[in-house]
Amino acid sequence: MSTTPIRIGPGEEGRLIVRVPYAPERVAKIKTLAGRRWHQQEQYWTVPKTNRAVTHLLTLFAGEPTEVDSSLDTAGASQQKKPFQESHSQLFDRLHVALRARHYARRTEQAYGHWITRFSHFYHGRHPVEMAEPEINAFLTHLAVKEQVSASTQNQALAAVLFLYRHVIGRGIGDLGEVIRARKPEQLPVVMTREEVKAVLANLTGDKWLMASIMYGAGLRLMECLRLRVQDIGFSQNEILVRDGKGAKDRITMLPDSLKVPLQDHLKRVKAVYQQDLADGWGRVLLPNALDRKYPNAPKDWRWQWVFPQDRRWINGKTKEQGRYHIDESLVQKAVREAVAKAGLTKRATCHTFRHSFATHLLESGSDIRTIQELLGHRDVKTTMIYTHVLNRGPGGVRSPLDGL
Repeated sequence: MSTTPIRIGPGEEGRLIVRVPYAPERVAKIKTLAGRRWHQQEQYWTVPKTNRAVTHLLTLFAGEPTEVDSSLDTAGASQQKKPFQESHSQLFDRLHVALRARHYARRTEQAYGHWITRFSHFYHGRHPVEMAEPEINAFLTHLAVKEQVSASTQNQALAAVLFLYRHVIGRGIGDLGEVIRARKPEQLPVVMTREEVKAVLANLTGDKWLMASIMYGAGLRLMECLRLRVQDIGFSQNEILVRDGKGAKDRITMLPDSLKVPLQDHLKRVKAVYQQDLADGWGRVLLPNALDRKYPNAPKDWRWQWVFPQDRRWINGKTKEQGRYHIDESLVQKAVREAVAKAGLTKRATCHTFRHSFATHLLESGSDIRTIQELLGHRDVKTTMIYTHVLNRGPGGVRSPLDGL
């Protein structure tokens, strides 16, 4: 890149003149500014002159040689000459605040933080404010070419970086150019047969059996199952209310008749523990969206208790307050993994495989695909259509010519 400095000076009609020695990276950066204009004959850019215009330009081209006309010192010289000082930790604090303000899931917050860290480390600790489209392009291409990540992983990285620039840094991202995209494989979901589901469930006991049965019998994701509250179970209506599922959507799915009695017995045991917690002076649970401030007594209400609480109470080291969260997902995942091994399955079945099996078996039974879409909570029926490809009606429904010899 040229070592000729970028020159910022006063222009006419309330604008600033920005002379930028040509480099694709610099052009991409200045194109992020609202109201910029390219003057072909004079070979310079102009941008609207505001109180923070020079500061913004200096921040945008931080680390590059820049000269500012002395006549602009009166428009906040102290701010213009002040270098960009925001630390990475301050940037991450603003990132987390922006995500929480928009009610993003905790896991999404963790994933976005991870990708912003990777993005910064890829450029040896440079602050994202100093970078623009070319750097984003190179980072995404590196993920696809060098690290060979999947298409969904590359998309997640792109979503994280776009969120950072749009909602934290406050800069729009233009055309990223020719990004080498990771190939999206057309993979079919792993599905267990009914006999395999029965074999896996037979190797589970207690609340682990009950959770796996609910995931299969109602098509729930693992975290949807673990986050069930007592009031979400409708025994008289034979339904389960899934709150704040994927995409921040609520939905209603079925409650299998065969699980009503085991679930009621389970809740009796949970209620006994809950009542003992109340007697000990505790019994509060965390509520979503600050509902505990609106309804101060709700955290101790039986209706808001977890269906699958953890065995031991957590203790706040500062306040010494005690309470219970839902059971950790790793315990369920480990139990299912061991049950699959004991059942002798050679396919890679996980907790999510119960959900895939739920949808496939409903299709086999003749259920309408739109109904299955609603039960699964899919936004687009095309997502649900993937299960039509794993039905035993394609290759399994045709007789091989070898068998006719």
